[in-house]
Amino acid sequence: MISKKRVTNQMSLFFSFSDTLNQKHPLYILANTIDWNVFDVAFEPLYCSNNGRPAKPIRLMVGLLMLKHIRNVSDECGRAMER
Repeated sequence: MISKKRVTNQMSLFFSFSDTLNQKHPLYILANTIDWNVFDVAFEPLYCSNNGRPAKPIRLMVGLLMLKHIRNVSDECGRAMER
């Protein structure tokens, strides 16, 4: 099983990361309305936790694919975004 990073909304000494983002931006709203756990459950059986280097997070891979389709970006541009 892939270990999940704990999400903490801990404030730093001066600001929180979410305060620096435009919370009215459509992608910010979309990212906070998607139930990312559904993708974790669906794709988890396809990941191996003890073979090779650690995989990229499922949320990153699904998010990049969604962004690619939302922006109508080709596969070549999509590969550059993953780097």
